[in-house]
Amino acid sequence: MSKRIYFGRGLKLNRRSILRGAGVAISLPWLTAMEKAFADSSTPRQPRRFVAMTLGLGLLGENLNPKDSGFGYTASPYLKQLEDIRNKFTVVSGSSHPEVSGGHRAEASLLSAQPMGGNGQGKNTISLDQYMSKFLGHQTRFPSLVLASSGTNSPCYTENGSMIPAEDSPSRLFEQLFVDDSPAERENQAQRIREGRSIMDLVMDDSKRLSRQLGRGDQRRLDEYLTSVRDLEYRLAANEEWAKLPKPKVDAKKPVDIRNANDFIGIQKLMADMVRLAIQTDSTRFITYHLGGSGGVVPLDGVDEGYHSLSHHGLDEEKLSQLAIVEAAIIGAWGDFLRDLQSVDEDGESLLDRTSVFLTSNLGNASNHSNQNMPVLLAGGKFRHGQHLAFDQKNNYPLTNLYVSMLQQVGLATDHFKTSSGTMTGLDFT
Repeated sequence: MSKRIYFGRGLKLNRRSILRGAGVAISLPWLTAMEKAFADSSTPRQPRRFVAMTLGLGLLGENLNPKDSGFGYTASPYLKQLEDIRNKFTVVSGSSHPEVSGGHRAEASLLSAQPMGGNGQGKNTISLDQYMSKFLGHQTRFPSLVLASSGTNSPCYTENGSMIPAEDSPSRLFEQLFVDDSPAERENQAQRIREGRSIMDLVMDDSKRLSRQLGRGDQRRLDEYLTSVRDLEYRLAANEEWAKLPKPKVDAKKPVDIRNANDFIGIQKLMADMVRLAIQTDSTRFITYHLGGSGGVVPLDGVDEGYHSLSHHGLDEEKLSQLAIVEAAIIGAWGDFLRDLQSVDEDGESLLDRTSVFLTSNLGNASNHSNQNMPVLLAGGKFRHGQHLAFDQKNNYPLTNLYVSMLQQVGLATDHFKTSSGTMTGLDFT
């Protein structure tokens, strides 16, 4: 489905403009002159950020979602530990991605909302975080960060449907963010980037010559390729400038990675600390952290069976009891992350006030691999929080409407994303 983007007044250069010459048409990527086109004119100058935390094994809906809706809801078992910050987040139930199925395979569709077909071999499209980064990521050293608790899998995809591998080491992430290279290495890095740009120039020249020999359909496909090449060239140019600048200094030591991959909660807390430092230093504004699904026993009191096995509980009471311990700890660590963001002041506002923090999973029920009734929590940003938005459990509301609301929150003037019909009903800006 095509994307519709509506530009505000004051536009200096339309991104749909075409450069024509040498027999080839090149659609322009992002340029500085286009900034007003993609930033809402009412967007404040202070940076707005987005953090997605995605789960591979779902959450028990009966323990997460309150039984009543609205602002006066009674906290569910998982949310009782967040009562002190209940006005900082919203619970959404009864939502999912239209036409997306496939159980675990739908993890690829989590942030793209793109149906992948029954065999999971369909072509994916750009994920929400990368859509934000495409238009706004130029403002920071790292256009986006893609992280994971274990392994390189992620729900983050480029415009051409390629998965972006995740970084799963907090210590390596710390080095990337805060440890400066030597002057010689900085110059080597800048040189490698310049060489990359030279290669792009060669590719562009060859492609222009090739275009003259192609039919109309192939010319269109080649034009799309040229656009992506030119976009990469601008990113390389920006990276060259960043390579020359020192990295920010933080009052924190390099973390020690947790070697026990089953320590799901410990890893979550450690990576969440790195996420906080990344946005606190404005190293990036768009972060996805994928909490996959450890197959082993999470080291928590009362848990003696593997997390993956517990999530496929088959309504076994003992498994449900142990799974609730693991999931309550996940939500508790998420709440601690929100509290940490709330405690950092930034010109009269907290980091949480300027950061939309989104928690979800592709599985609404991991036991039967259902992709309906996805668990959804949204915190921070300039949303009016403190409520439970309860939609129809049988005829789900499109979660992509929430994606449109979050796109507008970071400053993109769009009213559409994939299967959306507008912004999310009942979720207002403050």
